[in-house]
Amino acid sequence: MYNLIIYLYQLGVIVVSLFNEKVRKMWRGEREAIRILREQVDPNAQYVWFHAASLGEFEQGRPLMEQLRRDHPEYKILLTFFSPSGYEVRKNYEGADIICYLPLDTITNARRFLRTIRPVMAFFIKYEFWYNYLHILRHRGVPVYSVSSIFRPGQIFFRWYGRQYSHVLKCFTRFYVQNDISKELLAKIGITAVQVVGDTRFDRVLQIKAAAKQLPIIESLTSVPSPKGEGSKVFVAGSSWQPDEEIFIPWFKEHTDWKLVIAPHVIGEDHLRQIEAQLDAIGFTHARYTKLESQGDTTPLAPWRGDGGEALIVDCFGLLSSIYHYADVTYVGGGFGVGIHNTLEAAVWDVPVFFGPNNQRFQEAQGLKQCGGGLEIANADDFRRLMQGFVDHPELAKELGEKSGAFVKTMTGATQKILSDVHL
Repeated sequence: MYNLIIYLYQLGVIVVSLFNEKVRKMWRGEREAIRILREQVDPNAQYVWFHAASLGEFEQGRPLMEQLRRDHPEYKILLTFFSPSGYEVRKNYEGADIICYLPLDTITNARRFLRTIRPVMAFFIKYEFWYNYLHILRHRGVPVYSVSSIFRPGQIFFRWYGRQYSHVLKCFTRFYVQNDISKELLAKIGITAVQVVGDTRFDRVLQIKAAAKQLPIIESLTSVPSPKGEGSKVFVAGSSWQPDEEIFIPWFKEHTDWKLVIAPHVIGEDHLRQIEAQLDAIGFTHARYTKLESQGDTTPLAPWRGDGGEALIVDCFGLLSSIYHYADVTYVGGGFGVGIHNTLEAAVWDVPVFFGPNNQRFQEAQGLKQCGGGLEIANADDFRRLMQGFVDHPELAKELGEKSGAFVKTMTGATQKILSDVHL
């Protein structure tokens, strides 16, 4: 049944690729993967294979790859992706020796791929369970590890109709899971080679923090005193969507002593103009980051208009994790849509983190809420009430921020736990 579904999926991909550029890139990349491997594989090398579905999973696997490379240079690293959103961003990543798409999980593809690369071990990040690849790896005696995986009762493995498919989990040599619930669920279906180590993303955000960039444009904005002559506070909204912006932007109309930095998730002209229109409506002066950068302008933005405030729109990628460094309070978007984005990149800077209600599937958000550093809101009233608390008690943001940072630090160490347990 699984293989029939895969072949039907493949047919669907071929059809959709005729009309969708992203799918076309994926389909083209999968077909070229074997050629890339045949051209680049060193037959005398030992390869450790890391597979990440997309960019988020790559970030979870990155600390492992980089630590492995430092400690065991005798191995070469193969990195594969399923999604273009991972491959296109990281295809030039210097931490791997070969980077390519993973061909779709047909028996023929799996055999050709593994015959070409002959990995000595494999790491599958989080939710990756490729039936044919995993069964062939087990048949060949190749150790396979599931990293930063997390399981929930509703997943197919724990349903009566998924009993047959759950056998794929027995192909793994060991699971390194994020929490005790995952370990208990796996034990119920006979999977006991499990260790609770946490999430490697906590290690990754510490690396990101250590490599943070200095951003003169952001520094120039935050150094400007407020129009009231008071010390200004900085509010950074990262990966925001329109429903998020409609909640937090109006509050600043009466609080122009706060500087506002917005780094939207979607950087399209229509969305940027929507943000600018909202800022105009509350009387905020604003500018786009790339315009200031192209002008070499690191001076503050345009002069204040009366008592209006000042905002910067970050219309480019790659800066957000460094921008959070300048914040007093942060907001991470997505919680009024499919789910919140990366809260850890903000929390690691010792700042409180706002986010919307769709956060139940994100263990790190639950941890931030429990420690007090994460602030869930369901509507604009919630946001106003909590922000007023920061206005009335200026020390509160620092107190809650310290809780956020402490939470991140206490959850680190998964990378070292995994690599010290794996037989290298």
